[in-house]
Amino acid sequence: MNNGPRRRRVGLTLAATALCALIGASGAGAEGTVAASGPPHLPKGTSFYVEPDGNAARQARQWRAEGRVADAELMEAVAAQPTAIWFTTAGAEQVRRNVRDVVRAARARHQVPVLVAYFVPYRDCSQWSAGGARSEQEYKEWIDAFAEGIGDEKAVVVVEPDGLALLTSEPWCTIGPDAELVPQRFREINHAVDALKRGKHTRVYLDAGHSAWQALNDYDAGYGEPRQQLGIVNRLLQGGVTRADGFALNTSNYRFTEDLVQYGTRVSKCIHLRTERGATSCPSDEELDAMPVRKPKMTHFVLDTSRNGRGHYTPGEGETDWCNPPGRGLGERPTANTGIPLVDAFLWVKRPGESDGECQGGPAAGRWWPEQALELAKLATPPLR
Repeated sequence: MNNGPRRRRVGLTLAATALCALIGASGAGAEGTVAASGPPHLPKGTSFYVEPDGNAARQARQWRAEGRVADAELMEAVAAQPTAIWFTTAGAEQVRRNVRDVVRAARARHQVPVLVAYFVPYRDCSQWSAGGARSEQEYKEWIDAFAEGIGDEKAVVVVEPDGLALLTSEPWCTIGPDAELVPQRFREINHAVDALKRGKHTRVYLDAGHSAWQALNDYDAGYGEPRQQLGIVNRLLQGGVTRADGFALNTSNYRFTEDLVQYGTRVSKCIHLRTERGATSCPSDEELDAMPVRKPKMTHFVLDTSRNGRGHYTPGEGETDWCNPPGRGLGERPTANTGIPLVDAFLWVKRPGESDGECQGGPAAGRWWPEQALELAKLATPPLR
């Protein structure tokens, strides 16, 4: 069910009037809002849900029947790891039932499912993973149903990959310009936070791109006229991160874990300075690095390590570093025991072996690609076996 969201280091371009409206917004996205009730972070020892019969498991059976024993064993090792379940298609009643089925299956196995809500309007700027709701109202009804499907069961939800890092007003986006769509996106993400946090045991993380994408601070885009780009900290604050459990990094991407930890810690420290100390912008990276980590008071985050074992790819001419790059490997196994103060979990959010899109030899976004799955398994760091 996984679509591979687009990943580029680009910024948000806003007309001056839209920017003023966003920064002046109050209410759901206000910076000073107190975080949601419940445990402040994902408990250590959390056992994540392992889908009993996913693509990797079926591929393993096929290869074993064909006599490809070594390849089958690698796929069995992949199938044994917990991966996120993505929800990407229309129908409020259908998503309610589907989510409920997953959380009940996870409860029966004494595990916690990782769910991905990926249905925001103008998803992926209508590129490889185009789709999503046709209106703000449809999205709100859909995410309400998603939350109702979870109820008071345990679940971790990654909210809208690219939803904040990739807005419709990016300079290359084919949707814009439309000054109304960016405020709409922030309203939708805020609504998702509030709906999902009604669940007593739902942990909510807003997707925030990755370490080589958006800058922390706002800056001038420099496209020939004065245009302001919002940094990721402003995007998270306006998306309601203070009422969520944190943010998610590297969904469907390949950045090294250490780079993500450094970037995420800086983001968290800057959020703390903005919300607790009244700062209007982030200090330098050096100053942020020198700040102590105040674990109970700082925003936590999770990392997608499903394909970052070999780090990111350096593209050649006509290639990209985000869409089916070759020579990548599985990364750290999913766990809530990361040993890193602000990192609640390593997760396999992107399902290994599902294509990023029709690029560099891949099938359509979200389609199973056994050759890629096998390469990821063979190049896993640390090794699968």
